[in-house]
Amino acid sequence: MKRLAMACALLVGLLLTPLALAQQDPYRLKLSDIMTTIQMRHIKLWFAGKLQNWELAAYEAEQIKTSLGNAAELYREIPVNYVADTVEPLRAIRDALEAKDEVRFAKAFGDLTATCNACHQVIGRAFIVMQVPTASPFSNQSFSPRGRE
Repeated sequence: MKRLAMACALLVGLLLTPLALAQQDPYRLKLSDIMTTIQMRHIKLWFAGKLQNWELAAYEAEQIKTSLGNAAELYREIPVNYVADTVEPLRAIRDALEAKDEVRFAKAFGDLTATCNACHQVIGRAFIVMQVPTASPFSNQSFSPRGRE
């Protein structure tokens, strides 16, 4: 009888564990939502940098860095080394922005984009291919620096 009770308790525990885990943090962002936010910031970063709005570009780069950190922290199954691989391209972007160097910025942005694509390949999402944006969906935001709109 004790074995049956223990087996039932174990079975109930196993069945309720996924439900309990899901209820621990029902407000946790989905990984796809974090990545979509990064994609939007990737677009904004590109246009701000190309139009030499260094301050806005630096802000977007920092937001990308923070979002990638959040993704790695919230989703431990992501290969952290691939998220860490974005550190160098983001540092190069920051350095290019501080130097106000559009050529270095474009190269570093390309390196960041390639790093994102390498991670997508490794995690089985090769169908998600990032590229340098060709048009901005943000018609409600000026990417030109203040005074040069």
